[in-house]
Amino acid sequence: MTPIPVKIKHAGKVHDVQLDPDQPATVFKDAVYQVTGVPPDRMKVMIKGGILKDDTDWRKVAPKAGQTFMVIGAAGELPKPPETPVKFLEDMDDSSLAEALSMPVGLVNLGNTCYMNATLQAMRAIPELQIALQNSTPPGLPMALRNLYTNMAKTTESVTPSAFLAALRQAFPQFAEQTRATGMKALLGGGYAQQDAEECWVQLTHSLKEVPGLPGPSASSASSKFVDQYMTGELRRVLKCDEAPDEPESVSYEKVLKISCNISNAVNYMQQGIMEALDGKIEKHSPSLGREAVYTSTSRMSRLPTYLTVHMVRFAWKRDIGKKAKIMRRVKFPTEYDALDIATPELREKLLPVSRKLKEVEKERAERRKVRKRTKAAQPAKDKEGDVQMAEASTPSAPESSSSTGGGAAAGAAVADAEGEDKGKAVTQIDLEEESVYREREGKELEALVHPDIKADVGASTTGQYELVAIVTHKGAEADAGHYIGFVKKRILHSSPLAPGASAGPAPDEDDEDWYKFDDDKVSIFPAEKLETLSGGGQDASAYVLLYRSRPLV
Repeated sequence: MTPIPVKIKHAGKVHDVQLDPDQPATVFKDAVYQVTGVPPDRMKVMIKGGILKDDTDWRKVAPKAGQTFMVIGAAGELPKPPETPVKFLEDMDDSSLAEALSMPVGLVNLGNTCYMNATLQAMRAIPELQIALQNSTPPGLPMALRNLYTNMAKTTESVTPSAFLAALRQAFPQFAEQTRATGMKALLGGGYAQQDAEECWVQLTHSLKEVPGLPGPSASSASSKFVDQYMTGELRRVLKCDEAPDEPESVSYEKVLKISCNISNAVNYMQQGIMEALDGKIEKHSPSLGREAVYTSTSRMSRLPTYLTVHMVRFAWKRDIGKKAKIMRRVKFPTEYDALDIATPELREKLLPVSRKLKEVEKERAERRKVRKRTKAAQPAKDKEGDVQMAEASTPSAPESSSSTGGGAAAGAAVADAEGEDKGKAVTQIDLEEESVYREREGKELEALVHPDIKADVGASTTGQYELVAIVTHKGAEADAGHYIGFVKKRILHSSPLAPGASAGPAPDEDDEDWYKFDDDKVSIFPAEKLETLSGGGQDASAYVLLYRSRPLV
């Protein structure tokens, strides 16, 4: 069906817009946004019998040419033209085409579902989960999640997660709550209420507890579940009575899916907030004193999972206003996290040897990458015909060098030469082996240092060293409103065999620290240097849920 010319009336002005009945209502709303500046999430398009919804069937509306639609909503800034000209696929070169095809897809907002979209995108940073879902999937929400991730990996267009949303609301009716609209909003029909992304993360994780785990080196892990293996930590809690020193300590263990970061006036960094949550004072009945007494509570992780979830506790109940409010305080979070500080002494002792060695190996790997980059930059360039362009001065051939310890010493020497006084001269080249040779050698050295108990525990962190791979942020001042956005590290998505674009795009660059920003169906590159803007301090996007991945040995 050909597009129909219609009119929209907003703020006393009439605009001409094309309406394509074959396209979803979201396309028409976007066209209205282009001429009025009213964002789709604040837009109400009046149709016969109610309000135009994102899933409205145009056949039931039966629009006619010249028909006028009333639009209600506060206009924001009009959309700006793209900073760079639009490029079509047929006009792109090979590198631009590969990058465009490797871009992961977004998820369409189905009406206050940004909390779900951001959570789903962040959870895609766990490739082992997708493998487990492909191997064996229980019915219900896990099956819906597997199907959704499969569909997202097979398309370059935004995906509408209708089936998953229906399964989520059926499994957890709290996510089907309607808004308690008053005034004009009530007259406009209300809609589904905004939900908490952290609650969605926790409930979704709980729903995956029956997904079978991945096989390990022994048959003992055959009956394990994936969430228990890769996402569950163990917390040891020790209670000591301050008023009765001779009273025996009380020790308990608890399975946890996350650790909390409390945000008080004294907290400026994530580690401070985590320690506040782990340690504290409580009052409880003392059996030796026969009355209530003060106890010191000390909690430490006796098991660290491969994926460690940190919850920034940004919402707190305010008695004076009778509802939850957002804590705006700026709290800085690290991109690399040493979890040995929150481990029990016994676990720390097991992880420390491989943790120390990994830090040394990481430095050597970084030095080798620098050498390869400088060596590549010093190579003669080729013109469009493939002929080598002659340099003004020749570069003397470098002597052969070898390293039996992983290439770190030779690489370090080359970097020192390159960064020394003769920066303007050609870089002295050294012969490095293929990176896979070093990685295999380093992997064996590190593997030999892994404690047998840790090695037998499938899904446990082998190093206690973590890197940040995904973030869910909240934008706004209210707990029951605002907007959620997901962020995932580019390199993590493209290094997964099941990740979107893993085979279409170029091999992941270990030096690429940039991120993907998932704002519902809008996907863009988010520079690594801007991560600190997500630390909070205002109504803009603040880190709310952080996902850390244990650093691999290879």
